This record gives sequence, C-alpha cells and structure tokens, in this order.
Amino acid sequence: MYRTLSLIFALFFAFQSFAQKYPADPASLVNPFAGTQRMGHVFPGAAAPFGMVQLSPDTDSVQMLVDGKYNKKVYEYCAGYQYEDSTICGFSHTHFSGTGHSDLGDLLIMPTTGKLRLNPGTEAHPETGYRSRFSHQDEAASPGYYQVLLQDYGINAELTATERVGMHRYSFQKTEEAHIILDLTAGIYNYPGKNIWTFLRMENDTLLTGYRQTRGWARTRTLYFAISFSKAIQNYGFERIENPAYNGFYRKFDEEHNFPEMAAKDVVAWFDVDASDSEPLMLKVALSAVSTKGAMKNMKTEIPHWDFDAVVQKTRKSWNGELNKIRVEMMTQEQMRVFYTAMYHAFLSPVVFNDVDGQYRGLDQNIHQADGFTNYTIFSLWDTYRALHPLFNLVQPERNNDMVKSMLAHFDQSVHPMLPVWSHYANENWCMIGYHSVPVIADAIVHGNFNGDLKHALDACVQTASYRPYDGIGHYMDLGYVPEDKSSSSVSKTLEYAYDDYTIVQIANVVGSSDVAEAFQERSKNYENVYDLEIGFMRPKLSDGSFRKEFDPMNTHGQGFIEGNAWNYGFYVPHNAERMIEMMGGKESFAAKLDSLFTMEIDDEHIAHNEDITRDGIIGNYVHGNEPGHHIPYLYTYTDKASGTQEKVRMILDEMYHDAPDGLCGNDDCGQMSAWYIFSSLGFYPFCPASGEYVIGSPLVKNAEIRLKDGKIFKINVKKQSPDHIYIKEVRLNGKKLANWILPASEILKGGELEFVMSKRGR
Repeated sequence: MYRTLSLIFALFFAFQSFAQKYPADPASLVNPFAGTQRMGHVFPGAAAPFGMVQLSPDTDSVQMLVDGKYNKKVYEYCAGYQYEDSTICGFSHTHFSGTGHSDLGDLLIMPTTGKLRLNPGTEAHPETGYRSRFSHQDEAASPGYYQVLLQDYGINAELTATERVGMHRYSFQKTEEAHIILDLTAGIYNYPGKNIWTFLRMENDTLLTGYRQTRGWARTRTLYFAISFSKAIQNYGFERIENPAYNGFYRKFDEEHNFPEMAAKDVVAWFDVDASDSEPLMLKVALSAVSTKGAMKNMKTEIPHWDFDAVVQKTRKSWNGELNKIRVEMMTQEQMRVFYTAMYHAFLSPVVFNDVDGQYRGLDQNIHQADGFTNYTIFSLWDTYRALHPLFNLVQPERNNDMVKSMLAHFDQSVHPMLPVWSHYANENWCMIGYHSVPVIADAIVHGNFNGDLKHALDACVQTASYRPYDGIGHYMDLGYVPEDKSSSSVSKTLEYAYDDYTIVQIANVVGSSDVAEAFQERSKNYENVYDLEIGFMRPKLSDGSFRKEFDPMNTHGQGFIEGNAWNYGFYVPHNAERMIEMMGGKESFAAKLDSLFTMEIDDEHIAHNEDITRDGIIGNYVHGNEPGHHIPYLYTYTDKASGTQEKVRMILDEMYHDAPDGLCGNDDCGQMSAWYIFSSLGFYPFCPASGEYVIGSPLVKNAEIRLKDGKIFKINVKKQSPDHIYIKEVRLNGKKLANWILPASEILKGGELEFVMSKRGR
C-alpha cells in the first residue's frame, strides 16, 4: 500500500513538474503578426496546419505593373498584408508565407454597408471604394483565428479555417443596406490580363459555385469554389468589367441583376443580405482544384454545420497537436514566443492539394487520384531543402513522405520530365536554381521516411539532373561547370548542382546502384572547377575555360551568383567542407576568412539591386536574411574552432529573430528562415542534408523534447544555460561524450538524450 501511494505521489509530482516546464497550450505563444514587416511578408490570417485555405486580410490592391514596367512596391505585398497599412480591402483565401515572389490572393470577400461600391478605392480615400479603415488596437490573431473591426462599417469580422474550407463570421450593426462583395478581379501580383476566365452560378438563394482561371507565376491555374451563406440572399448582381465584342444571345437577359449565372474575364459580384437583426452572417468558402462538386464535398466533409466557434477550437487543437511535437523551455517568454511562432511558420506550407476524396489536378492539368498518399503543393525548394524538409524528417515524417510522393507524381506528369524546381497549384514556375527536390528525396530516404519505390525515386533524380535544356545543365555535364557566357548565375548553379549530385550518390548507395553512385560522385566535385586559386574566390568561368576578367567579389549583381556575392555564396560546398577549406588555404586561414566575413562592411551600392537583401539581415558581410549563407556559421566547426560557430549562432539567434512585426530579418520563404531558428535553438543544424549528420551549434533552449515517430522522444537538457554562457564545455549523447561536434541522425531517431554543459569561455 505504501509503495503504491509513493508511486502515485511520485507520478503526480512528476506530472506537475512536466506541466510547469513545458507550455500546455503552445498556440497561445504564437504571434501571427511576426514576420518581415518592410517586405510585407506577414501572414496574420486563419489557416489549419498545412491547409490549402489560408484566409487572411489583404491591405491594398497594388498592381504588379505600372505603365508596363515592374512596380517595386508590389513586392511589399507578397503575402497580401502590410502591417503599416491602415485599410483592409478584403479577405482572400489563398496566400504564400513569406516568399520572394508571389501569386494567389483568390476570392476576395468584403462585407460592407451603405452605398454599394464595387471597386476597392484607395488607401488615401477609402470612402471611394469598398475598403475600410482598421486599427491594430481592434485586431487579434492566433493559430486558426483572425478578428478585426472594419471601422468604416462598424462590422466585426472573424475568420477561421479547416484544410480546405474558410469560414467567415460578420457581426453587423443593424442596417437595411448590408452587402457582401466578391471581387474576382483581385489578386496578389495582379496585372491587367492575369484573369483568363471566371464562371459563377447561383445554385439557390444561399449557395454560389464557380471557378477562376488565372495566369501569373503559375501560368495556367484553375481554382473552383463553393460559397454557402447562413442567410438567404435578398438580391445579387454581377459587374462584368469588360464589354465583350460578342455575347451571343445572352443579350436577351439582364445578366447583371438577379440572373443566376455569369461567365466573363473579370467579374465583381455583390450580394444583399439581411442585417436588420443582431444575428451574425456567416459564410463557408470551400476550395478545390478539381471541380465545384469537389469543393462542395470538401465543405460538407470538413464543416457540415454553422458552429463557427467549434471550428476555431478544432483548428486550434490541431495547431496545438503540431506545435507540441517539439516542447521547449527557454530563458525568456519572448524566446518562447519566437520559437513557437517559428514552428507556426514552418507548418503553414507546403499545403494539402487534393480533395477529401483524394482527387487532385496534376501538372498535366488532368485529374488524378492520390493513391496511398496526400498530395501537397507549394514547393519553394531552393529555400526549404536546407532546413525545413530536414525538420519535417524529424517531426513530420509521414507528411514528408507524402511530399516526396507528391514530387514523384509531379515527375510522372512532367513532359520534360523533371522533378519540381519551384511548383505551386499544378504548375511549375521554374523559379530559382538547382534541382532541389533531389536532396529532399535523399534526406527522406536517409532518415528512413520514404516507403515508396526507391528505384523510381533514383531514376527520377538522375533524369532531372540530366535534363540538358534546363538552366545550363547541358554545359555543366559537358564542361564540369556552368559557363557564365552561356547561363547567368553560373557559379551559384555549379555549386548547387554539385551538392545535389552528392545527394544522388546517397540514394544510389541505398539502392545499390554503383554505376550511378560513381558517376555522380565525380560530378559532385565540380565545385572545384569554379574556384580561382589566384584570388581565393569562387568565380565565374567562361565556356573557353578562362575566368571572366570583370569580377567584384563584393557585388551581389551580375557576378555569377544569384541573391548573393562571392563572399557569402562562395562558401557553399556543404558536402565536402574539408576539401573546400583545404582549397582555400587550410583551417587557420579559412577561419580568419570567416571572421572577416562577419566583421567587414558591405556598402549600399553592392546590395542595391536585390529586393531580398536588406540591412536588417546582414552582419558585416554575412547575409542571414537570405538562404545561401544559412550553413556558414556552422563552418567554423570544420576548422577546429567550434567556439566560432557557437558564438555566431547565438548572436544570430539573439539579433535576427524577435517577437514583433519586423521579427524576421528576411523572407521566411515558406518556413526556411524559421526552420533555421528551430534547429539552431535546439543546438544542432542539418549542415548538409542527406548526409545523415547534424552539426552541433549552441542551444538557446534550457530543455526540449522532440517527439519522433513510433512514440520515441529525443530529449535535450542544457546545464548552466544563460545569456553569457554561449559556449559548450561538454556535450554528451546518452551519457557518452561526443567525440566530435557531429550528431548522427540515426542516434536522434532512436530517441534518447543530448546533454549540454555551457560555459562563458570557448574552447
């Protein structure tokens, strides 16, 4: 009896200690307003984890082109929401999270009262259109929920979402003139001619269906929808923006007023609703890339009722389930908020891209059935292969397996054929460089998270890496490098291709294909062909074998690199850091060069041509605000100066991430910037994805638990953690001292414990 009571008390106090150590509701620590304020890459809206519907306010209607030329201001609206704005145009249902280019912004809905206006007006004069002023004092957001008071109308707007359905709740002041505007001309990175076609049908007095086809970053994108109203529509109409040269015998009808269908290039629809009582108006907006029937099925499956609060709670529960996959205790509440906000950002994309019955639109624009997997889209791979997908291999293994299968389905539907480069919504947009589906697939295989056809995966990777028309690959295969006079950004491409080739070797070794492994092992050495020993930098080489004479290693424009210069992109040889260091003069010389990188100054002239690079993300000449340099702080470890890594990692964690609207120092790029923070806070980083190894950094957490597949838990305990104890005195894995600063992935996946002892002094 005594032993039983002792055990009960021991379990009780253990539970109490656990509850105090880790937050019970990590969703309460998320700040959806934290992002890159200057670039407008803030997503404060409502979304489920990895949800296709990302329902959020759009604060302006900036056009991509002005007088036929690119409008630089549009870059600030990549996510639709600019924190410094004072008006809201409406709430659209699809968004990117912190990308450097954009699209989407589908189905803009705005509730209004009074005189009917069908254009957004301007921020300076919102009264000329349907937009409304708002204040951050009357605005709130948390995972799965957004609320704002539309001041000009006295309407309290609330949003929530499931994976495929957005739900709106509008509380009007009593009025006889209440409207819902559906602006199907609106979009992000909009321009005249982006809309190809729009079709709408009033199925009954509470249900609207239709589709919109656009050409933008995705050059042929079709999105179907179904919109259900909680109250009967009293009157409705459509404004067709253009006057068609031919309208057939539809001229018999008054198509603009209470006519049950409309088909045109650009349409704004309006609906009069009853706001004479205190009952809120609710809308359910379901999306599908397949059909309106699919959208209806998504709606009936995911939100078959009108209980808005129940959806909020269910989606919040989903977020807590995902956020609890890493439980942390940190030194300050702000650090906790930054960490769980980073987790939130990391789990916004890629997004689910099939209907509840498994049907989806493929790259070939045909309808396919996802057999045994969930299809995903939004693959910003030049960014996310570095840390986001490696993070998924620890805490989202099933989803990452499905993402790999989605990439292979893309390959099967590709006419080239190639794996995704940067793809979204059944389109390849070809943005950025490399063939970075390959390391994502390789890393999943190395972690044991891919249960598909390994031979097919290898064949797809080899075919992609051998597609000669793509971005200098033919020259790369013939010459061993990409020549600058044949293909721009040639050095970046050569370095990225060489790394990707290394990851093909990893797959070939698992499959047992020695011929492929040998061939790509040789290709993975091609980084050596663009290193100029005389000046000590990676440098663009011409097709005749000579280095280009005009070269400025500080310049980020036109020097053979993309979104970087020779200082911060020239260190990109993660698969053979030892050889790179040897080429560049040895460990001591290389460490000194790294020191110079973090202390030298880069002038404005050298970053003037890049939207993605700003002072906010730069330390010396090290650019953390963009992805090519994210591995650089960990390079010190390979010079026998691990204290340099520990010092720089903690400096970046402290200086480059904050709990504020300008809390990110650059584009989050679909979660990569946040994934860097998550890994680095835990004390290790995927320096070379697909290598099966992580490099030790300097943990910011006091304690952490990573919940792995099969119920395993990997614990992290940090002793003597404090702001001035940034160096590691000792690190032990399951009680045994690590022989070096490398943490094998296989050891993490077993579950266990990593223990750090911190110090004021480096060693």
